This record gives sequence, structure tokens and C-alpha cells, in this order.
Amino acid sequence: MSTTSLLVLALAGLLLVTFPSLCSGRAAHHHHDQAEKCKPSGTLESPARGHTCDECCKPGHIYPTYQCSPPVSSHTKAIMTLNDFSEGGDGGDPSECDGKFHKNSERVVALSTGWYAKGKRCDKNIRIHAKGRSVLAKVVDECDTLHGCDKPHAFQPPCPHNDVDASQAVWDALGITGDDVGDFPITWSDA
Repeated sequence: MSTTSLLVLALAGLLLVTFPSLCSGRAAHHHHDQAEKCKPSGTLESPARGHTCDECCKPGHIYPTYQCSPPVSSHTKAIMTLNDFSEGGDGGDPSECDGKFHKNSERVVALSTGWYAKGKRCDKNIRIHAKGRSVLAKVVDECDTLHGCDKPHAFQPPCPHNDVDASQAVWDALGITGDDVGDFPITWSDA
């Protein structure tokens, strides 16, 4: 390779580093593609005879499974659900991050598998925004999007790919009460 070719490559690289906005059109499009690409990776069939509870898997029902979650931004759209992280609660086994149960008075969350990122967000705070308020909550668990309908998952179906499963304290801090508690649209970001 000639010296001129190397110089041109070096300058092109320098331009990209100095002016990343030159590529922003493609980068923004790429993020859009990623959101579109988070499609189900498979399915999970619930056992023919299941447990009976409001949240339990329906016997013989087929649930989609996901290996991904939408890309994280400063306003990542998600659905917030209510979880009981205490022993005997609907969260099932102890939290993945620390192997412990957590009181409902603690501001803790479980994130969908893609966002949980094999534990990379463990013990880190995320900021949740809803109804004009925001709250910090600690990531303590994974909301498993690949497995479910068994004892470790409290016989519940796999989580959706865009779920922030939050303790009662998080809901209270955001002022979400009554019939609004359940599935609530929020945005979140890494704190």
C-alpha cells in the first residue's frame, strides 16, 4: 500500500472521529433496525397440566421467547410490571445478582434478558420516568425472556422483551396506584 493511500485512510479515520455526525443518518437508521430486529427467537410451550394462579402459564399455551431487547437510549421505552422480590413472593427464586430476596420497600427491578445483559447491570441503578416523575432503582434480577412455566420462574410465562419488573416501592415513588398498577408504559435509562 502506498504512503498516499495510508494518508488518505488516516485522514478518513480522523474525519469520522472528529465529525461523527457525518454518519448520524446511518447510525440512527441502524438503531431503528435493531428495534425492528428484536423479534421472537423461539417459542416455549407450557406443560399440558399447569399451576392455577392469575399470573401462571396457561396449560398447553405457546409463548414467544426473546434473546434481545430494544436498544437502550436516554429514553428507552418499556412496560413496567409489578414484582414481589420477597421470599415466597411471585418473583420465584432469589434475585440473580446477589442470590438474595428483597423487601417490597426496596426500590429494586428485574430487567428483560437483553437489558440484563448477562448481569452487566447488576447492582447498578437505572432511572425510571413515568407520570412526570423519576426514580432510581437498583437492578437485582433478570426478567427471563427465554424460560418460564416452571418452579424457578414461579410458573409464570417468559417475560416480554421490553419489561422492567419493579418492586412496590418503585411504583409508590412514581405515584402510580390503584388500577394503573400492572402494565404501565415508562421510559428508563442507565443512571
